[in-house]
Amino acid sequence: MQQHLRHPVFSVISRLAGEQNVQAYAIGGFVRDIFLKRPSKDIDIVVIGNGIAFAETVAANLKVKLAVYKNFGTASLKYRDLEVEFVGARKESYRRDSRKPIVENGTLEDDQKRRDFTINALAISLHPDTFGELLDPFNGIVDLENKLIRTPLNPNETFSDDPLRMMRAIRFATQLNFRIDDIAVEAIKNTADRISIISQERITDELNKIILSPVPSIGFNYLFDTGLLHKIFPQMTALYGVDYVDGKGHKDNFYHTLQVLDNICETTNDLWLRWAAILHDIAKPATKRFEPGHGWTFHGHEDRGARMVPKIFAQLKLPLNEKMKQVQKLVQLHLRPIVLSQSIVTDSAVRRLLFEAGDDIEGLMLLCKADITTKNEYKVKKYRNNFELVQQKLKDVEERDSIRNWQPPVTGNDIMTMFGIKEGREVGIIKNQIREAILEGEIPNNREAALNFTINKGLEIGLKVVTTPN
Repeated sequence: MQQHLRHPVFSVISRLAGEQNVQAYAIGGFVRDIFLKRPSKDIDIVVIGNGIAFAETVAANLKVKLAVYKNFGTASLKYRDLEVEFVGARKESYRRDSRKPIVENGTLEDDQKRRDFTINALAISLHPDTFGELLDPFNGIVDLENKLIRTPLNPNETFSDDPLRMMRAIRFATQLNFRIDDIAVEAIKNTADRISIISQERITDELNKIILSPVPSIGFNYLFDTGLLHKIFPQMTALYGVDYVDGKGHKDNFYHTLQVLDNICETTNDLWLRWAAILHDIAKPATKRFEPGHGWTFHGHEDRGARMVPKIFAQLKLPLNEKMKQVQKLVQLHLRPIVLSQSIVTDSAVRRLLFEAGDDIEGLMLLCKADITTKNEYKVKKYRNNFELVQQKLKDVEERDSIRNWQPPVTGNDIMTMFGIKEGREVGIIKNQIREAILEGEIPNNREAALNFTINKGLEIGLKVVTTPN
């Protein structure tokens, strides 16, 4: 174990612990990550006694600044490439209506008992007499070997005391591809209602970490099966299930969404593209209809879904800024490339898609490819080949016509100057006609052609040219 404690900060902590006869331990994620062979730059040090006083001594020896958080009883410092946080060993008790514990000084065993999971309760002694000794009272090493998430104490109490730990259990299982202990899963089911005392910001922070994991469906399946998803994101659970009429059923849109999410995670780490995958079919329950002789339809689910995005972002305390607008746009447009790939692709249709998607065109194409979840290999190959054709067409049209992030070659001010008119209906009519003419390929996307077109359209509606802009 000592080979993992070669950083100079450990030798300073060990020396001072010996000089002051203080027991100090590295604990938690840093120790866990040693066994997972993952690099870790954050170190938690638990001290038996006054953690802040010991941290002040360490900071003075290292000649670095110390940040003290008296309300939390912690102190932290940065040394070279590491961030080190110190805290005194504590034992905790909880009131039913709060996740804020009543904290008292405690032993190392008390401190390990209050940890969320056995794999996070591992500690390494830093005192010179026992330097590098591993303390594992809850068999966390065995759980790491078995890829198991388990609580040190009764999981019903652990999750009831701090319900955010339910989200953390699922998050760790998803990030590490571990299994949650069956007893703990049952405890989450029993305690799911307690999530209501947790702030939405903290819930969404854990949810985003699940979404950013390599295979997010692991976490969403746990969230759904335990009932947590029903509490924190009911619009998504509404996607679950299959209805049948006259023996005809539709696909289960919940599991389809999880497949699309996993698919897009193979090609991007972008959180907002992953959110677009989650929300692309979110309005299917609201638009589901059965048409005799045809089957199930979800007409307009892309428009309805786009309108749902701001409300869902507000509900989940996600940012109501350009990120939300990006997700909204991708939900709105997610069917468009699919339609193009199933028909003869016209330059006009491609120009319109480029015009509407702008800089999000690559993300839109990634979403559409991820949306292919059929098990029919022939269909998969056909759709993917067609998407390649659409992408090549997008590239060719953009190189020729420069429609992406299009700026009109003739502005409203140009039109007012040309005809000597004030801002009004005529200006709007001509601007729309210029845009449509360029998108339809009637005129090239350049200023000279657009100015000539503007003159003709102005004359058609009775305007007279008073000057020609440069």
